[in-house]
Amino acid sequence: MTMNPRQWWTEKKKSLTGACLAHAVHDGYTDALYVFLPVWQAQFGLSYAMLAVIRALYSGTMGGLQIPADRALRGLSPRAALILSTVLAATGLLIMALPLGLPGLCVGLVVAGIGSSIQHPCGSMLVTVSYGAASRHPLGIYNFSGDLGKAALPALVAVLLPFFGWQPVLGLMAAIGLVLSAALLPLLPAVPITRAAKTKAAGRGRGGFGILTAIGALDTATRMGYLLFLPFLIHGQGGDSATVGLALALLFIGGALGKATCSLLGERLGVVGCVMATEAATALLIAATLLTSLTPTLILLPLLGIVLNGTSSVLYGTVPELSNGDTGRAFAVFYTSVIGSGGLAPILYGAIADHSSQTTGVLASAATAALIVPLVLMLRPHLNASAAEPQGGSGLPRSA
Repeated sequence: MTMNPRQWWTEKKKSLTGACLAHAVHDGYTDALYVFLPVWQAQFGLSYAMLAVIRALYSGTMGGLQIPADRALRGLSPRAALILSTVLAATGLLIMALPLGLPGLCVGLVVAGIGSSIQHPCGSMLVTVSYGAASRHPLGIYNFSGDLGKAALPALVAVLLPFFGWQPVLGLMAAIGLVLSAALLPLLPAVPITRAAKTKAAGRGRGGFGILTAIGALDTATRMGYLLFLPFLIHGQGGDSATVGLALALLFIGGALGKATCSLLGERLGVVGCVMATEAATALLIAATLLTSLTPTLILLPLLGIVLNGTSSVLYGTVPELSNGDTGRAFAVFYTSVIGSGGLAPILYGAIADHSSQTTGVLASAATAALIVPLVLMLRPHLNASAAEPQGGSGLPRSA
């Protein structure tokens, strides 16, 4: 059935809305788990090392299964895949909420991680095929929607935990996921995505995608490294715990704004120009927070957040251009890389600081951002090559 342009536009917006809702709840689940860690430590008598292992059951499962999940479920429609993803994540939270002790908690974290591993490649692929060559800014909106979930669900958990037990709060979070699953039904397409064949320029495309993935990993490493040291930096400048909370909020507010706007900046400056500008600004602003007193640092943090987080939207929007047609797998590989980098980078920067000083650790994160500036120049020939090829319209037929 042929759709007129207005109908097609409406379907695109519905797909974007559905993908964004799923992204928001899954990223909200991911960050809300941090709020439960002190409670679980007291409940089960866990050491910090064991807490890290408990947390890794979720993050490791989510990161490690991105590629297998994309391969196994590519025959499903976006509706089926994203609803399955959300129901599985919610089921994991329900298992955690049951009175099954530490084993139940561990099983629930793995189940929730399996569910969340499906969401990223499927949601990104849906937005890409819905918007075709114009997908860069919609992918930025999709990226931004995850930050909304990260802001909303952890805040809700933090408000509720003093009044309710952790298990009822987990049950409520699971209920939110199940309600959202029902809300996705009218928004998402009910037919599988048509996967394009790989292009003949696969050699150059793989090289370009490898560079892009390395840049994404380094960008994430910079962000996670700086976040590791920021609370200690604020304390060193005379701030208390409330000021640390304010500093993180200012950084995250800037980050959300950056994710929403830098994709548009990338369309105007180009990928290479935008990434060079944001990463150079990131390195300079990180270094500047080492030299300023508390109040100027707080003023700088929203600006730092814009460039620290905003680059990721530009990078995500470039994945389809270098994917050789298999965009779903490309997103799975990309997300695996950035999630893995986010887990390993704090360990590396922490070790650097332990063997030198906190200032050296912060400067190492700034140097990582600076390293991206020459690296992104290597992307230019690959982007030029891919620009000459069609981006592809929607490979997503709709049911009549």
